[in-house]
Amino acid sequence: MLTRRCFLTAATGSLLASELTGIAQAEILAKSARLVVGFPPGGSLDVVARLLAEHVKGYAPSVIVDNRAGAGGRIALEGVKNAEPDGSVLVLTPGDQLTLFPHVYQRLSYDPLKDFAAVTTVCSFPYVLAIGPMVPANVTTLAQFVAWCRAHPRLATYGSPGTGTRPHFLGVMLARAAGFEFVHLPYKGGASAMQDLLGGQIPASISVLSNALPHVQSGGLRALLTTASQRSPLLPDVPTAKEVAYPGLEAVEWFGIFLPAKTPASIVSALHKAVQAALESDALKAGLRKQAFDVAGLPPADLVSLMKADTERWGGIVKASGFKPIE
Repeated sequence: MLTRRCFLTAATGSLLASELTGIAQAEILAKSARLVVGFPPGGSLDVVARLLAEHVKGYAPSVIVDNRAGAGGRIALEGVKNAEPDGSVLVLTPGDQLTLFPHVYQRLSYDPLKDFAAVTTVCSFPYVLAIGPMVPANVTTLAQFVAWCRAHPRLATYGSPGTGTRPHFLGVMLARAAGFEFVHLPYKGGASAMQDLLGGQIPASISVLSNALPHVQSGGLRALLTTASQRSPLLPDVPTAKEVAYPGLEAVEWFGIFLPAKTPASIVSALHKAVQAALESDALKAGLRKQAFDVAGLPPADLVSLMKADTERWGGIVKASGFKPIE
């Protein structure tokens, strides 16, 4: 017969065992974790990394953001590829560096599917085609803008964050699908393109939603479409690419977390669970929404499937565009 004393003793023992198990788990991940970001402080990826570092609990004593800017994020990925696979070094990277770059560059120092262990996606976001003060105020729809471009071919240009980016190829796809000349103007980052768009130096830009959002909301820019599958609640009056008869322009970028390839499955699982728990917190959700990002959280296997699908799709798009890979 289980007496009250025996029950309390058993319960106490169970709690102690549970605590010891938790301590043992913590000891496996006792090192402070370094979250590598391939871009300078202050950018959207860096902001997300710092939000994540603040809210991830139970994985390591602390998570420190390490900015390793250069070569469009490739330097950071190479460093993580060569790091010790003990879970102490991880990377937060845009999907492009793993799915688009293999088609943009002739050679990469890493193999996206072989050199990294996929953990999860943190957030996702669409792109937006916006026009500025160079375009007459009565142009408010994509059809009207295409007509304006046809009437003013020398002015029909668009800015992007750079050569070989998704916005670059989205512009190429739009021009081909709609049948008009649309000259690409690559910038060194989305902020520079946005500055020239607002200043009337260029008529249009394709950028991540967060870059254009405040200017669209203030009336400084007009958004013609987003590349999401559904309208953004932040811009409910702006149609999707599918709604304006260009479903091929649908595209959503994501930020994902990866570890070195030989990291033990138990550590990958522990990090995935810790990030998932963080993504369920109201504070992190609010922080991501403030940046116009949607909370993601794919399991590792689903992230690998997404990478493969994106790699195949964008490979076809790059090839069809006639783009010559960069040496």
